[in-house]
Amino acid sequence: LMIAPLVYQPSTKLNVSPMPMQSHGLSRMFAAAIVNQQFCSLLLNNPNEALRKGYLGETFLLTREEFDLIVSIHAKSLSDLARQVNRSLAIK
Repeated sequence: LMIAPLVYQPSTKLNVSPMPMQSHGLSRMFAAAIVNQQFCSLLLNNPNEALRKGYLGETFLLTREEFDLIVSIHAKSLSDLARQVNRSLAIK
């Protein structure tokens, strides 16, 4: 049995739209909501309190615009929240 060696093949350039700048705080907030159902529920039902309390004693470093955006969205699910945040930030 002969195995062909791995050969580097340059990939073609992808036409990808640049993503808007997203803070590390938003990424951490979504990660916390993914791994902890209780935090996710609080984020969806009372985002102001969720952001104020943070997760495991650590708060999220959000810009004022990001904070205001999160507390203004009324999402039914985490994917709905992510979709609305992405849509709002993509407009900027």
